[in-house]
Amino acid sequence: MFDITFPVSGVTTSLFIPPAVAFVLAYFGAMAGVTGAFLLLPFQISILGYTAPGVSATNFLYNIYAIPMTVLRYTKEGRMNWPLAFLISGGSLPGISAGYYIRVSLLHDPSRFKCFAGLVLLYLAWRLLKSLLEKWIAKTDSPSVPHESKVTYEKVSLHRFSFRLGNDAYSFNPILLFSVALLVGLVGGAYGIGGGAILAPFCITVLGLPVHGVAGASLFGTFISSVIGVGVYSLGLGAHGMETRPDILLGTLFGVGGLLGGYLGAMSQRYIPERPIKAGLFLVVVVAATKYLWPWIAAIGRQIVF
Repeated sequence: MFDITFPVSGVTTSLFIPPAVAFVLAYFGAMAGVTGAFLLLPFQISILGYTAPGVSATNFLYNIYAIPMTVLRYTKEGRMNWPLAFLISGGSLPGISAGYYIRVSLLHDPSRFKCFAGLVLLYLAWRLLKSLLEKWIAKTDSPSVPHESKVTYEKVSLHRFSFRLGNDAYSFNPILLFSVALLVGLVGGAYGIGGGAILAPFCITVLGLPVHGVAGASLFGTFISSVIGVGVYSLGLGAHGMETRPDILLGTLFGVGGLLGGYLGAMSQRYIPERPIKAGLFLVVVVAATKYLWPWIAAIGRQIVF
């Protein structure tokens, strides 16, 4: 009764499925600094059958709807790390534009990028698991963030960025993060993800930053990347007749669910200790990595069998 056919993608599905799926992904993802777009894209391709390059633009459009209220909530609570957010955004932006041109000119099926992203995610999953096991063995865990805990900055320079969250101090090399964000932007531009699915676990596992101080910045970087992504895909330059525009109606339905889920997830984050958030992020990263790498895993399995 409530089935609808979307005009650009040609997808036919229930009116309620896109917002429901997006709500679940955004609610749990917002706590860890991801929107769930890296899982939404396989859902669109494999379940809804949307395979044209415009699926990447629709994924970016979902991010544009889903993120602002979540970032606003983190800002209101004082857990928005703005220098970190601008650093991630500055690295991602040039990569997004370059990734689009690679997508439409060289990789109509971005399977090579999916393999690369899968391997990176597997490495980050291993780092997350290692951190979880070390804290489990030591029987320690970071508590949920006290209501008064806010991000404060101590040193912001080209060589070192230091900040505090509550009573704990953190520091990292901004040049390293900028370089990784540039590479992630390239992959994200080709595949249709803002990059938070890789950058958030990278910040948490490799740089050792706290989940509660990274989530808002990662989501803001994803938002900026997604705005650029929608722009370049909508222009369709060099697409040679391929449909690269986003399906606005489908993306809006995803976005409505993502907006509500992300905001509620940001509200809930401060009450949840770091370990369960890391554990949830670990499971999501493993699922995403397996999804990206499955064609190669299956091919190797066939060679072994036969």
